[in-house]
Amino acid sequence: MWIIIGMFAIAAVIVFLYEYRLRTPDQLVLSESQNKIVLRKTRLYPRHFRLALQNTIHSTQLVIEASAKGNLDIKVKLAITVAVSLDNISSLIRVGGWNNNAVAKSTEELETIIYSLVREFTEKYEIEELSSEKIYNYLLEKVNVSKVKLGLEIVSLTLQSLEAVDSKISEAMRQQESARILEQTELLNQKARISATKAKLKADEEIAILENGLELKKFELKKTELEKESALAQKRLEDELKRKKMQLEFDNKELELLKNNPELLLLSPQAARLAEASQSLKNARTVVSLSPNDLSQGSDLIGMFQNFLQNAVSNTSKKNEEKK
Repeated sequence: MWIIIGMFAIAAVIVFLYEYRLRTPDQLVLSESQNKIVLRKTRLYPRHFRLALQNTIHSTQLVIEASAKGNLDIKVKLAITVAVSLDNISSLIRVGGWNNNAVAKSTEELETIIYSLVREFTEKYEIEELSSEKIYNYLLEKVNVSKVKLGLEIVSLTLQSLEAVDSKISEAMRQQESARILEQTELLNQKARISATKAKLKADEEIAILENGLELKKFELKKTELEKESALAQKRLEDELKRKKMQLEFDNKELELLKNNPELLLLSPQAARLAEASQSLKNARTVVSLSPNDLSQGSDLIGMFQNFLQNAVSNTSKKNEEKK
């Protein structure tokens, strides 16, 4: 009996080792439950009752021969990378089947769809109107259906080249593209020159405005300085006029006083200097006499002073007699 039990145990171990596998991190283990595809997360799985798919990306390159308007043949090279869409595994199994090559088969279906999309798009345009960017944007918009219908998620889509099959047309397109690039480069250079010239003109204008402002400030300062100097000169002139006016008033008062009192002339400095001058004249006497008989007649100056003194004394005598 123990032998039978041992044999059953050995058989169970053999069956277990043969049937069960350890799930690796890059694997997806699928099973069917109630007509639905279910993702299992257990580490061990029976290989005949589960489907293990590689959860890695799958890349492929496409060379699509299409036609533009006028039946001009073109060649489009694409590179596409896909991965399993975890939310649409049922679609993946429906397209690729219950086998390990489900992702590859679904990718083939995606290639067929892309081939049709490219041909459909290129036939609408002239060859010179086509560009890699236009085709790329169109495909990027359309291939999103692959996630729901094919169970694949587009990781990357790259349009590698677009060229005409006819070498002459291809060369003409290259020349046209080269001319377009050169034209754009020249336009950019001219725009750069215009921008630089505008910047220089703007800088010169700002500098001129600043210099003009500086000159105006200098003019204002000079004007203020001139106004101060003018005010100072005006003040000096007014002071000088006041001084002369005062001197003139003083001289008038002095003349009025001498006119009313001629005897004061004898006390004036002018009379003293005249007396001193008479001493230096020829035949001049030491003492100035008031008598006309005592003065020398040889000097006109002394005679004039003598007459002035006589008139002054006469006027004084008359005034005194009138007062008496």
